[in-house]
Amino acid sequence: MKDLTKGNPARLILAFALPVMIGNLFQLFYNLADTRIVGSFLGDTALTAVGATNSLNSLIVGFLTGLANGFGIITARHYGANDPNQVKKSVASVVVLGGGMAVLLTALSVGFLTPLLRVLNTPEQLIGQSAAYFRVILFGLTASILYNGCAAVLRAVGDTVTPLVFLILSTLLNVGLDLLFVCVLKSGIVGAATATVLSQIVSGVLCVLYIRRKYPILHPARADFRVSPWMAGQMLSAGLSMGFMMSLVNFGSVLLQGAINTFGEATILAHTAARRLTELFMLPFSVFGTTMATFSSQNWGAKKPERIRSGILHSLVISWIWCAVVILAIYTMVPALVRLVTGTSTPEVIETASLYLRIDGLFYFVTAGICVLRNSLQGMGDMVTPIFSSLLELFGKLAVVVFLTPRLDYMGVILAEPIVWAIMVIPLIVVSVKRLRRSRCPVQQPEPASAK
Repeated sequence: MKDLTKGNPARLILAFALPVMIGNLFQLFYNLADTRIVGSFLGDTALTAVGATNSLNSLIVGFLTGLANGFGIITARHYGANDPNQVKKSVASVVVLGGGMAVLLTALSVGFLTPLLRVLNTPEQLIGQSAAYFRVILFGLTASILYNGCAAVLRAVGDTVTPLVFLILSTLLNVGLDLLFVCVLKSGIVGAATATVLSQIVSGVLCVLYIRRKYPILHPARADFRVSPWMAGQMLSAGLSMGFMMSLVNFGSVLLQGAINTFGEATILAHTAARRLTELFMLPFSVFGTTMATFSSQNWGAKKPERIRSGILHSLVISWIWCAVVILAIYTMVPALVRLVTGTSTPEVIETASLYLRIDGLFYFVTAGICVLRNSLQGMGDMVTPIFSSLLELFGKLAVVVFLTPRLDYMGVILAEPIVWAIMVIPLIVVSVKRLRRSRCPVQQPEPASAK
């Protein structure tokens, strides 16, 4: 366990962020390996069918990941306030509320999968493969919340190494199962999806067993599973706020995907490759966002806003240094990276993906600020401003779909994100400055005696 309310903020943030960064790199490694395996052994059409589900996948899985991370914010706050009883109750709430939400989402998304793919303008010849692939992913949502919930509560008490170990194991297992199902058993893209779900199950179960053995503070008693309205309100306020924040971000991408899917298979494949590389380039932003959510939450619970100010500044400086490195890489290496990721040699695909990255990469400085500030505000208990900022992103992307893409085709999609980023960062800056000008954090309301 690691107390983030004491010690040098920069050192603590880097020590916390490094395992998260390595874990996310392994996750990206899997995504890139999965893309290459599907593209190389099943062809461009199969890869395009998988790519056509990317935004919908991010929407649903992203909501559950955000939900789990939001739950972890409450656990971190109680841990920072040195209240082990509430820590245990919050862990029980993760199990009850997270599991229930995963089952509900599975039922709804599987039931409406094919209509959703048609709403996204998925080419008719791809719908069968896309639905078969994504249906398996959806049946694995419970496994997803199992791992992400465990990882969130471990990070809440300062342990980022354990989630990393199990994520590395899951990633290596995933790649091995991909090769087994796709190359040996010839199971096609359904096999690739099955490999993903099985590896998530393994990592989630191992996380649970480790927590039971090593962390008594995270062991809820049977009575803790009777979630009080007060605790449910705290957890759902933070969890749904972060989940909806992620969903709004990804729903905007779903709208764009619907427009992208009308431009033909070459553009869909190019966009898939560009987004895979974008995930790699933006990785430190999400890492420092995750770090600042926990860092801010623990220090907000401990009533130390000055440490939050210092943490935000250090996170931004490091992220902006990374931005400069990425821009250099984009303008020197992108065509080769697109070929490496997709296995394609189609000039149209390579040129389109490269154009997307060369324009959007120049604005990564803004994205870094969005990730750090949005998560820091969540950690400070602001559940409104991050959602408002995400709503601006959603409506901005909707406007692009309606007004820009009919006139500029795929260039409208390329220009969408820089325009939207510049708008949505404004409320985050304004509210962060106002909150951190206060000399003290508000007193946390205790749980009513009747709910204990």
